[in-house]
Amino acid sequence: MKAVQESSRARPARRKQDIEEKGTKIVENKKFQPYVPADKVMPEFTAVSILLGALLAIIFGGANAYLGLRVGMTVSASIPAAVISMGVIRVIMRKNSILESNLVQTIGSAGESLAAGAIFTLPALFLWAAEGKMNKPSIIEITIIALIGGLLGVLFMIPLRNALIVKEHGVLPYPEGTACAEVLLAGEEGGANASTVFAGLGIAAGFKFIIDGLKLVPSEVSFRVKGYAGEIGTQIYPAVMSVGYICGPRISSYMFAGGIVSWLVLIPAIVLFGSDLTLYPGTAPIGEMFAAGGASAIWGSYIRYIGAGALAAGGIISLVKSLPLIIRTFRDALKSMSGAKGTSNKRTEQDLSMKFLLLAILVLTLLVWLVPAIPVTLVGAIIVVIFGFFFATVSSRMVGLVGSSNNPVSGMAIATLLIATIILKITGDQGAHGMQGAIAIGSIICIVAAIAGDASQDLKTGYLLGATPKKQQIGEMVGVIAAAFAIGGVLYLLDAAWGFGTEQLGAPQAMLMKMIIEGVMDGNLPWTLVFIGVFLAIAVEIVGIPVLPFAIGVYLPVQLNACIMVGGLVRLIFDKMNKEPKEKDAIISDGILYCSGMIAGEGLVGILLAIFAVFGLNDAIDLSSKLNLSTPAANIGSLVALIILSLLKFSIWKKRK
Repeated sequence: MKAVQESSRARPARRKQDIEEKGTKIVENKKFQPYVPADKVMPEFTAVSILLGALLAIIFGGANAYLGLRVGMTVSASIPAAVISMGVIRVIMRKNSILESNLVQTIGSAGESLAAGAIFTLPALFLWAAEGKMNKPSIIEITIIALIGGLLGVLFMIPLRNALIVKEHGVLPYPEGTACAEVLLAGEEGGANASTVFAGLGIAAGFKFIIDGLKLVPSEVSFRVKGYAGEIGTQIYPAVMSVGYICGPRISSYMFAGGIVSWLVLIPAIVLFGSDLTLYPGTAPIGEMFAAGGASAIWGSYIRYIGAGALAAGGIISLVKSLPLIIRTFRDALKSMSGAKGTSNKRTEQDLSMKFLLLAILVLTLLVWLVPAIPVTLVGAIIVVIFGFFFATVSSRMVGLVGSSNNPVSGMAIATLLIATIILKITGDQGAHGMQGAIAIGSIICIVAAIAGDASQDLKTGYLLGATPKKQQIGEMVGVIAAAFAIGGVLYLLDAAWGFGTEQLGAPQAMLMKMIIEGVMDGNLPWTLVFIGVFLAIAVEIVGIPVLPFAIGVYLPVQLNACIMVGGLVRLIFDKMNKEPKEKDAIISDGILYCSGMIAGEGLVGILLAIFAVFGLNDAIDLSSKLNLSTPAANIGSLVALIILSLLKFSIWKKRK
C-alpha cells in the first residue's frame, strides 16, 4: 500500500507568464501539443541524467524503505527528484534541458516505488527466520525478486501507454504526474526549490543523529494515569512529523484516532477484564505482562493482531469497493490496446518494440520458475504472469483516476497472497517452501503494481512535456535495477540493527502478509484477535471513516501516531491561513518539498546508524550516560518547536523573488 504521496496540491510557487500560458495550453488544447515539440531534439538520456537518477533511486529507495518499515507509509519521490535534478542541471551545470530533468525524476522515483513493494512483503521472510522456520533470504534472492517484479511492472505498463495516457488525455487526470510536469515547467524556480529540499535533508539528518546517534535527548515521551492501563505520548522525529504534514490533517487524525482506540480503549480493557488470565499468544498472565512491560507489552502480544485484522479487512474492503472500477478499467484498457496503432516515427510516440516486450516477459517468467534463489514452482510463475498483468493494468489506470495515494495496492497484494497460498497448499507445496513461495509471489505482484502505477505517472509527465517514451521506459528500468541492487543490503542492515516487527521497525504490512500465509498454511493464528480487528474495521467503514489509515493507527504505537498528528496540525494551520490562494499554494508546496527533504535526510541517517549498530559503533557515539540531561518532556518540547520553526522558515518565512 502506498498510503501517502504528494498530491496535486504540490504545485510550484510561481511561474513566468509564458510558462503559465504554456501549461494552460497543455491541459486545455484538444489538439494536444507538448511543451517540447516532437520535431525538436533536446538532451534527454544522458550520462548525467542516468547517474543522477540512479543515485536518487538508491537514496529515495533506501529512505522510503526505512520510513515504510517505521510508519507503514511511503512518500512519492517524483517531485523532490524533479527539483533536485533542476537544481543540479540548471543551476549548477548551467544547462537548459527540461527533458533531462524529467528523465532524472523518472529514474529516481522508480526507487521509491520498488522499495514500497519490497518492504511491505519481503521482511516476512526475516520474521520467519527469526522464529527458526527457515533461513534468512539471501541478498541475491531479494535482489532477483525485486528486479523481476520491477522490470515486469515496467514491461506490463508499456503496451498500456497509448491506451491510457494518449487516448485518455483529458479524461484521466493522473494528478501526481500532472503536478510533477507543472513543477518541471516552472524550471526557473529549480534552484530555490532544490535548496528547500536540501535544507530539509540536512536539518532532519542533524536531528536524527542527535536523537538516535548521540542520544542527547530521548526519542519519545509517554504519560500514564495512575490506576488506568492506558498510555499516551509522542515521538519526536522530523520524518514522522513530515508524513503528517504531507498527508494532511484528515488522514493524520484518522491514524491518531486508531492509536487512541488501541492504546486508550483496547489495552485498558484487556488489562481490566483479563488481568488474571493467560491468553494466547501471550505466555504469562496479562496482569504480570502489564506490570513488567507496561502498555507496550500488551500491544506486542495482542493489539498487533487486532491491528493486522483491521489492516487486512481495510485492504479487502478497498479492493471490493474498487471492483466495478477495476473490471471496467481492465476491459477498457484491453479494448484500447486492441485498437492501438503501430509504431510511429514521431519522437514523442516511440515505445519499446512489442517483440522486445514479449521476449523480456517470457525470459523473466522463466527466471521466476527456474532460478533456484526464488522458491516458486511453475504454477507460481503462471500466477505471477496472470495476476501481474491484471494488477499492472488496474494500477496503471486507477492512479490516473484517483491518484497513487488511493490505489489499493495492499488489497491487490492481500488477494494475491490468499489465492496463491490456497493454490500452493492444494497442489502440495506446503511448509517452509510453500510459505517462501507465497511471499515471493506476493512480493513480485506488489512490486509490479507499485512500479506500474509509478511508471504511468512518469509517462504522463513525459507526455505533457514532450519526452521520448522509449527513453523514459528505459530510464524506469535503470531506476529499478539501481534500487533492486540496493534494497537487499538495506533490509539486511535494518534487520541486523533493530529487527523487523520491533518498536523501531514495526513493518505492519509485512507482519500482515506473514499472518495471512500462516493462517492459510497452518491455521495457528489467534483468530479471535484477528476478527476483532476485522469487525472494528467494518464498523469504522460503516461510520464513513477511511479504514486503512485508521487500521494503521490501531497497529502502530500511539507515540508514533501522535508525532504524525503534530505534522497534520501544522498543515491544518497552513490550510487555514488567511492568504490569497496562489500564495497559500506556494507556501504549502514549499512545505511539502521541505518535508520530503526531511524524510530523505532522516532515512539516510537511519541507514547510517544501522551500519554503526552492526559494527558496534553505536555505543561509542552514545553520550546519554555521560551528560546530565534535562527532563525528557522539556527536551521533546524544545525539539518539536525547533522542527516546526525550521518548517516555517522554509515555507511561510521563505524569501521570495
